[in-house]
Amino acid sequence: MNKILIAMLIAGLTTTSIAYAQEPSAKHDHDNHKSDSEHRHDDHKSEGKHDHDEYKSYGEHGYDGHEEAASASLNAEQLTLAGIQVEALNAKPVDYQLYAPGEILSNGYTSYRVSPRVASVVLKRHVALGDHVKQGQPLVTLFSEKVAQAQAIYRTAWPEWNRVRQLGRKTVGDKRYINAKTDFEAAQATLQAYGLSSSDLRSLASQKTLSLGEYTLRAEIDGAVLADDFEQGQRIEAGALLIVLADEKQLWVEAHLSSNVSLTLETGMLAEVVAGDVRVKATVTQEAHTIDPITRTRTVRLLVDNLEHRLHPGQFAEVFFRFRTEKPVLAVPETALMRSADGDWTVFVEDHSGEFQPVEVELNRSLGQLREISGIAPNTRIVTKGAFFVASQIAKGGFDPHNH
Repeated sequence: MNKILIAMLIAGLTTTSIAYAQEPSAKHDHDNHKSDSEHRHDDHKSEGKHDHDEYKSYGEHGYDGHEEAASASLNAEQLTLAGIQVEALNAKPVDYQLYAPGEILSNGYTSYRVSPRVASVVLKRHVALGDHVKQGQPLVTLFSEKVAQAQAIYRTAWPEWNRVRQLGRKTVGDKRYINAKTDFEAAQATLQAYGLSSSDLRSLASQKTLSLGEYTLRAEIDGAVLADDFEQGQRIEAGALLIVLADEKQLWVEAHLSSNVSLTLETGMLAEVVAGDVRVKATVTQEAHTIDPITRTRTVRLLVDNLEHRLHPGQFAEVFFRFRTEKPVLAVPETALMRSADGDWTVFVEDHSGEFQPVEVELNRSLGQLREISGIAPNTRIVTKGAFFVASQIAKGGFDPHNH
C-alpha cells in the first residue's frame, strides 16, 4: 500500500512540475500575440463578461483594424428585424441647422435704470409694475436733505444772476458778473445731477415748489416698467435701483453656443427663435469673442421685433441657426458611425447584398444631425441605420467556442 501511495505522489509532482514549466512560455506567447488560436481561446473564456463593450468596440474580438480581417453576413430576415438601412453615399450640398439654448432679455441699449443720485426717502410712487409710460412722465417722488440744500442755494443764485444779467456786465463789473454766473451755473448743475428736470428748475426759480428737499424722477424713455422693488417711506441709497424701464418693441435674444463649435456668424444673419408657443425671426447683431468661464459657452446676441408684446424678458428660448454648405460634401447620420477597438471611426460598407465590412473614415464638420466624412469613395453603399447591430455580428464572429 505504501508503495502505491508513493508512486501516486511522484506522478502528481511530475505533472505539476510540467504544468509550471509550461506556464511562462504560454503566457509569453499570449502577450506577444504569436498564437491566434490562444488569443481566441482567451476571448472565449471572457465571453459574456462585458457584453456592452463587445458591441460598442466590435474590434476587440475578431477585428484588429484591418478591414479585410472582419465582415458580417446578414440574411434578409436579419436585415428587416434589425431595421438596417443601406444607402448610396453621394456628395451634395447640405442644409442644416445649429441649435443653441437662449434667453429673452430687454434691449440694454434702449433700457433705462431709474435710481436716485443722492441718498433719499421715497415719498410717493406714481407707476406700478407692468405700466407703460411716456417720456417725461412722473415715476417717483423723493426727499433728500442734500437736495434741499442745493435747492436753497439755487433759489439764492438764480435771482442774483437774473439781476446781474439784466443790468449788464459793464454796469455791474466783471467780478460780480462772473461770480453771479458761476454760482448760478454750479447750483443748476448740482440739481440736474441729482435728477431734477428743466421744468423742476423753472418751478423752483418761480417759488412754485411745495417744499425744499422734494423732487420727482421722471421717465427718460417710453417703455414698460419691468421692475419696481421699493416701498413708500423706504430710504434708498444713491445708485440703488428703483425702477427698470424697457422699450419692449425690440428685445435681445442671447444664444449660448458651445465653445467647441468653430463657427462665425455674420452680422445680419437670420435665425429662428422659439419661446413657448411663439416662433419668430431674429437677426444676429453681435458675437462675443470670449468664453464664459462658468458655462464654457460664447454668447451670440440677436435682435427680435416684439411689436405685439408676445415675448417678455426672462423667458427661455430655443435658437436655430440655418446654414447651407458652399460645396457638395459627403455626410452621414451619426447612427452610421461606430468606433473600432483602436479608437478609429468607421462605417460599414456593403460589398454585396447582405455582406458588410468596416472601413475607416475621418470625421470633419458637424452639420446638424449629419457629420461630414472623408476617406470613402462617392456612391459607396453604407449602413446609415443599424450599424450597432452589424458591429455586434462582427464581434460575435470573433469568438470561437471550439478554440479552433
